[in-house]
Amino acid sequence: MTLKTMTLTAIVALSSAAAVAEEVRVYNWSDYIDEDLLEKFETETGIDLIYDVFDSNELLETKMLAGGSGYDVVVPTGSFLARQIQAGAFQKLDTSKLSNAGNMWDVIEDRTARYDPDNLYSVNYMWGTTGIGANTAKVEEALGADAPIDSLELVFNPDNMEKLANCGVYFLDAPDEMIPAALKYIGEDPNSMDPDVVAKAEPVLMAIRPYVKKFHSSEYINALANGDICVAFGWSGDILQARDRADEADNGVEIVFNAPKEGALMWFDQMAIPVDAPNPDGAHKFLNFIMEAENMAAASNYVYYANGNKASQEFLEEDVIGDPAIYPSEETLKNLYIKEAYPPKVQRKATRMWTKIKSGT
Repeated sequence: MTLKTMTLTAIVALSSAAAVAEEVRVYNWSDYIDEDLLEKFETETGIDLIYDVFDSNELLETKMLAGGSGYDVVVPTGSFLARQIQAGAFQKLDTSKLSNAGNMWDVIEDRTARYDPDNLYSVNYMWGTTGIGANTAKVEEALGADAPIDSLELVFNPDNMEKLANCGVYFLDAPDEMIPAALKYIGEDPNSMDPDVVAKAEPVLMAIRPYVKKFHSSEYINALANGDICVAFGWSGDILQARDRADEADNGVEIVFNAPKEGALMWFDQMAIPVDAPNPDGAHKFLNFIMEAENMAAASNYVYYANGNKASQEFLEEDVIGDPAIYPSEETLKNLYIKEAYPPKVQRKATRMWTKIKSGT
């Protein structure tokens, strides 16, 4: 090989490396960001952003634990994050590249530390509760004016569910959320790691299975907004999005969200960098961009979820920061529970149980 050829080869190699370095791949939940922010990131950094979406932790976990996901930033929920950290799926954050780290909210970081000790591997993107979305008119028609729309009784009492089946009920396709809710309904610890306690959720869920129209973790937004269903057990921000879509359509559908009075799951979606991320430097740039107060506020204002960025709160719209369904009161916060990751043996049991429940057999 001549010196000239070697030089050209080196130039091509360097150019290829530069091209790769100017691309960041992000894997986030569906319907979960203001797309204007994605364009803003590209404009400010000159980095091409490849943004893909998913709608279940199980799908993301399969990619993460198999290795070679090809993504630079992913957004698992806290309990899944904890298990993936233990499996070595993520790299520690380089705080020297996160100049906006001081914007984060210590109240939320204290809670996310249960999944990520000292918050070494992740930063909070959004947090919220899991609860009940109801079409007030249809639920009242089915159950009467005193329907328990703020109680687990609405969705776990077979008598209520039988009556609601005609107008349609969707449940999250999320065993790590539905099993704890069923345990809470019968007075058990929703965060129990005892397989015998976890098993008690099965008869509760099987009893109302015939009346669940569909298990899905995103379709209930439009189904609620359009009046196609009357109840969804889902994520707070999704249900509030459904409420607002119905208002914008002026279709006569009125949606309310309630965190169950018995206690609701408080969840955290965390941005993290895979251990084999192709562009970790670009990943840090994306995280730091999102951690900027005005950018984080724009995301929350769009999706109607609370975030773990204290500095963003001055930029939040009043119907976000002032809505107790998004930013709960101190009293409500005390009634929320946190779900930790199941040990592998219990996780397998929960997964088998969920497969049985969904199939109804």
